Amino acid sequence: MSKKAKSRKIGVFHFMGELLDKVNNPKELKELNIAELPQLCSEIREFLVDKVSKTGGHLAPNLGVVELTVGLHYIFNSPDDKIIFDVGHQTYVHKILTGRKDKFDTLRQLDGLSGFPKPYESEHDVYNSGHSSTSISAAIGIATANKLSGNPSYTIAVIGDGALTGGLAFEGLNNSNSKDLNLIVVLNDNQMSISQSVGGLSSYLNKIRSTAAYANSKKDVKNVLPKIPLIGKPLFRLLNYIKNSIKHAIIPSSVMFEQFGFTYLGPIDGNDIDAVTDYLERAKYLNKPVLVHMVTKKGKGYTFAEQNPNKFHGVSAFNKDTGEVLKPSSGSYSKKFGQVLKEEAARNSKIVAITAAMTDGVGLSEFRKIFKDRFYDVGIAEEHAVTFASGLAIQGYIPVFACYSTFLQRAYDQIIHDVALQNLHVIFAIDRAGIVGNDGETHQGLLDESFLSSIPNMTVMAPKDAVELEQMIKYAIKHNGPIAIRYPRGGYEEDIKKQLEEKIKEEKEEKDSTKEFTSIEQGKAEILTEGKDLTIVAYGKMVSRALEVADLFKKDKINAEVINARFLKPFDCATISSSINKTKNVITIEDAYTQGGLASNVESLICKMNDVKSCFFGYPDEFIKHGNVDEIEKLYGLDKESIYNKTLKIIKTRSKKKTNAKAKINSENKKDGSNKSINKK
Repeated sequence: MSKKAKSRKIGVFHFMGELLDKVNNPKELKELNIAELPQLCSEIREFLVDKVSKTGGHLAPNLGVVELTVGLHYIFNSPDDKIIFDVGHQTYVHKILTGRKDKFDTLRQLDGLSGFPKPYESEHDVYNSGHSSTSISAAIGIATANKLSGNPSYTIAVIGDGALTGGLAFEGLNNSNSKDLNLIVVLNDNQMSISQSVGGLSSYLNKIRSTAAYANSKKDVKNVLPKIPLIGKPLFRLLNYIKNSIKHAIIPSSVMFEQFGFTYLGPIDGNDIDAVTDYLERAKYLNKPVLVHMVTKKGKGYTFAEQNPNKFHGVSAFNKDTGEVLKPSSGSYSKKFGQVLKEEAARNSKIVAITAAMTDGVGLSEFRKIFKDRFYDVGIAEEHAVTFASGLAIQGYIPVFACYSTFLQRAYDQIIHDVALQNLHVIFAIDRAGIVGNDGETHQGLLDESFLSSIPNMTVMAPKDAVELEQMIKYAIKHNGPIAIRYPRGGYEEDIKKQLEEKIKEEKEEKDSTKEFTSIEQGKAEILTEGKDLTIVAYGKMVSRALEVADLFKKDKINAEVINARFLKPFDCATISSSINKTKNVITIEDAYTQGGLASNVESLICKMNDVKSCFFGYPDEFIKHGNVDEIEKLYGLDKESIYNKTLKIIKTRSKKKTNAKAKINSENKKDGSNKSINKK
């Protein structure tokens, strides 16, 4: 292969997998000559760009770990040797090498290949990961179990420098001091998490990276000196002794990682397959805990991903020749949140924004530029973020912690103990609440409703549209105590109020057929449309679905009263109970688990009522698999047609029972009348 071909970056190309076609499992990989591995890595990159451009997915992280992953499978023997990938979104190369490349057309699709490690997919997927900082602790557990059972196989944890900022990673490092564990930690250092890595550890790793020249010089000395006649070997031994004596002064890595009990190797170029295989081979035969520090480039080999690794961290389908996303996103809740918070911060100097390595994802990029002194990216450290926010709140500031629902789970104790217990004014802006779709079980935001609403002092609410999100942010800033606003991934309804008013005007209905929209009041729901036959209680993004369902019922001459609950806690029992007592039929629709959410609240109301028919639409007590949002909603009966059809059966059953009951009464009355006539005679 020519030097030009080896070094070219992917722009416009036609994929040809001469070597990749031969590799379907780690055994076949090992049959390649090590000199063929650079070409294989190039083919893997072309394969990744080709496939991910069609399905979407985590492209940049996988392009960065091609050599690292190929090296792991070339040197070690999976699945006997266990490879655990932290976070797991960088396992595409691993999946390609372990028999799943023919399934990449189904990547992240319903019933297709997952974008994360899944033990049900392959014996090579050891650990079901999706959140960061878990790999070291899990690997220590597996390595310890191997030691106890006399199993000599290796356990390898692959962790990024971003994930290493998580407290759990340090807890793992601190408990890895058994000298006879066959444990290897591969530090994939690309200077990124999703956003740029921040904090003290990032600075520390920068110092280590700066010694790369020293490490390369050491390698050159080792290769050259022993070859000098007579004096070469003695001189090399002397220099090696001096090097060991001053190592701590030159390479700061020993100060931390070696104190944790690891033999430190690196830093090395993690995109150089020769260096990767060389150092992994060394680590393998040390037979004790080793940390191999590999510096990689996120997006390596694909020009557009190298230039914009944030954009290509997780990307939807795109044109591989131009790098342009095929369906650019329009307005999103994240952008709306960032815009409103920026405007409020300009008016209120006490507002502080906090994120955990998700600046772009949660819409705070502009806030960071304008209010540098009031913006804090704490790295992948949600627990710290919440307790940090509690300290700010104690001093009279208004901290707003913007976090994905799935990652907020990591800080549950801090929410309870450090914020709610002290009734501190901390605002939780919960992005990606509800079904997020293609990332699957580890990323669905379905638990925040239930785990937050069970906490004393906590207020939990969700906006029906962009206008209400703005109202809720302003309300939360004035609120006293902890408060959470949950909103979904992606686009939003602009203004449901405006849509209803326009619809009413078009249909020439009376203006008073819809209640006036009120401002946000603590624990107060709003009635969007009035009706006498059915109560539909919805929350957040599902309010628009409720209105769609109500429209379907009009052709059946069933008038539905649609209520936007707004607050899950405190819950507007009075408004909702009054409606249910009137209609005697109620359904709830929510983008969360029914257990512990809106459905549970309504169910507790109707258990005190007589003769009420109900149905609750949400997600059951199970982890929800990956697929696009529309497919998942249809699968679980949350599309408007499924809700309409199931609800209609309930209403018809009630109507039939009422008709039968009325007929029975009439029959009995008639019979009683006949008897009275006979008695008179």
